[in-house]
Amino acid sequence: MALAYVEYYTYEDYRHWDGDWELIEGHPIAMAPAPMIKHQSIATKIAVQLEINIQECDECDVVMEEDYKISDDTVVRPDISFICHEENENYIMKPPLIIVEVINPSTVLKDERVKYSLYEREGIKYYILVYPEDLRAKIFKNSESGFKKIGDFFSETFCFEDIACKPCIDFEKVFRKWREAERKRD
Repeated sequence: MALAYVEYYTYEDYRHWDGDWELIEGHPIAMAPAPMIKHQSIATKIAVQLEINIQECDECDVVMEEDYKISDDTVVRPDISFICHEENENYIMKPPLIIVEVINPSTVLKDERVKYSLYEREGIKYYILVYPEDLRAKIFKNSESGFKKIGDFFSETFCFEDIACKPCIDFEKVFRKWREAERKRD
């Protein structure tokens, strides 16, 4: 009987890899090719919405595509992370208060299942899944019993009242350009 040998990697290995990777429980996962313009546009608009709200807040930052080192064998790179009181300048070490993943077809299972469970377990306060094709965002809030869906957002504004800087995201502004483009095509 042949035994299957599965490589197990650590952050030290990860640091030396070429290309874009994530490391989840010792297993390398290649990141999707560069996102489409719509994906990047929506992610940027969400980051700007968060950043505008915290300009007077010295304790929090909004970062895009920054490594979040959860453990020595798990490093992910969320599209957007809202972090507070982070002391490390090389990568995120503390659980972000908000993580946003903009979904594309090649990452949907990883974002909806693997990262969902990982972020839930790590105590991420809010997890937002954004679906560019639907121009919709799903917001989940972590509680003692895990993530609970707050709702689907298309053109509403959501404010994170229980976060120190009280950031908000106006989904009307985030999705406006793409809604107008759809209307022109119809």
